[in-house]
Amino acid sequence: MTAVQLRRGGPRVGTADLLVLPAVEGELGPALAGLDRRLAGAIRRRASTVDFRGRADDAFVQQTDAGARGAIALMGLGREPVGGEAWRRLGARARREAQRQGARRVAIHLGWLAGNSEVIGAVSEGFLLAGYRFDRYKSERSDRVRVDRLLLVGDPIPPAAAGRAALRTVETVVPHVVRVRDLVNEPPSVATPRYLAAEAEKLASEIPGLEVEVWNEKRITRENLTGLLAVSRGSREDPRFVKLHYAGPDARARVALVGKAITFDSGGIPLKPDMAGGATVIGTVAAAAALELPVDVTGYVPASENLPGGRAQKPGDVIRYANGKTVEVLNTDAEGRLILADALALACRAHPDAVIDLATLTGAARVALGTLYAAVLGNDQRLIDELVAAGRAAGEPLWQLPLVPEYREELKSPVADLKNVGGGDAGTIIGALFLAEFVEGVRWAHLDIAGPAFTEKDLPQAPRGGTGFGVRLLLRYLQGLG
Repeated sequence: MTAVQLRRGGPRVGTADLLVLPAVEGELGPALAGLDRRLAGAIRRRASTVDFRGRADDAFVQQTDAGARGAIALMGLGREPVGGEAWRRLGARARREAQRQGARRVAIHLGWLAGNSEVIGAVSEGFLLAGYRFDRYKSERSDRVRVDRLLLVGDPIPPAAAGRAALRTVETVVPHVVRVRDLVNEPPSVATPRYLAAEAEKLASEIPGLEVEVWNEKRITRENLTGLLAVSRGSREDPRFVKLHYAGPDARARVALVGKAITFDSGGIPLKPDMAGGATVIGTVAAAAALELPVDVTGYVPASENLPGGRAQKPGDVIRYANGKTVEVLNTDAEGRLILADALALACRAHPDAVIDLATLTGAARVALGTLYAAVLGNDQRLIDELVAAGRAAGEPLWQLPLVPEYREELKSPVADLKNVGGGDAGTIIGALFLAEFVEGVRWAHLDIAGPAFTEKDLPQAPRGGTGFGVRLLLRYLQGLG
């Protein structure tokens, strides 16, 4: 991973292959402060020619004088006040420009804002995330330029401890986001339930304090996880249930995270990101342990394939869950909620302070909110507000949908307590209402990440594929509990 360093000083041309100068809209002067007068004048003239005003998408590259090393990129931040997401996007844009310029060393001049550890964290996070590529199966990978160093320059810089803490957080979190992206992007023939479990066990061997327990089919049967068993019956791949735990020093809260991991779905669209929720839970618990957060967090990840086979469940089957409730399966492609029900009921038995589940549950969430927002629903407004605030700060936004109790009628079955689908309307809300039936006595929030978990086009901080959405959001929430 690219090394990130802090240094006090001004914008020195020649110290990097690419020098990035951020500019607030309408305030070009501060961005050019400290440059040679002749160079600053040339940039001003070029800015006027290309109508650069500092808007969020404004940018141009100025080559330095003959014989001087490197290039200068002027990049807009948008209007004041400039929030963390604007800095995160600027970091991502700087990384992409470095790729275009073939720059191995990049410097971003933050000016007086370098004293803000939030700015340092956001710009470096965007820069590092934008460097991700999933190309392990390509025979030629030489087209990607390796950026060796990012230098964040300014005056003042934050106290040494604050600066190191900001960078340590980013350099710890980003590899876990990358790992989640890798898990989602792996072909389903590789990323099986057993593979997912093995990756979690590998993390436990690397991170002190992280405990991982993997249940095979016999243990799953003994624990009476009937939804997971029913969904997995059609596949030759045995299911796995992964339980992760980390208890930080002086933990001040106990949180359960539940993630759906359908590693291949023969009917779902899209296919691969059906396991993004489970991958996110694994990455989040591992990152919390690596950061040594003062929380007690347990992750529950039911993992299965959903395939049509001679032993597969059939429409009309009835599942009796460990909490006594019965479910008529009318749609075998609405399988994610069937395995989440097991995990939610199990998590509630431990009586944590909060339970949060993540799943690429419904196409309706993608239709309603598109690919940049995830839906959040739940039974506790304070918990939802905390998650929305964490998502806003992390650049992973949530939008609350109502958990409409009247829609519960849609789940009534003539032969069981529930059916696993409604009539077709309000699909995201109906899915959440189904899950709510397996939540007892705890504060709970459900995140439907069907939209942002996977992108079909390049985004500022993620190329096409899995995005790792949710890891940074959940870590922000966990950090706020301290």
